Amino acid sequence: MNYGILFERIDEKDFPSGHYYAHVPALGLTTHGLGIEGAREAARDLLRQWVAEKRAHHEAIPAPTEFFFSTLELPDDAVQSA
Repeated sequence: MNYGILFERIDEKDFPSGHYYAHVPALGLTTHGLGIEGAREAARDLLRQWVAEKRAHHEAIPAPTEFFFSTLELPDDAVQSA
């Protein structure tokens, strides 16, 4: 199985610097780790546990889907409060 993963740098003041979220959109899963590789390993561990849990309960495991990523730019005045 080959699922798409989206990495997002974490910029929260209460979170240690250098950490990234790893999102698996096809399954609605998110984890985090130190750096991209740490987040990738955390995602791999999470997926293994998730699949094992699904199999233990004889539940279907969704097949990976096509994954696309894009950005959407908003002008600065669109995000200012009214």
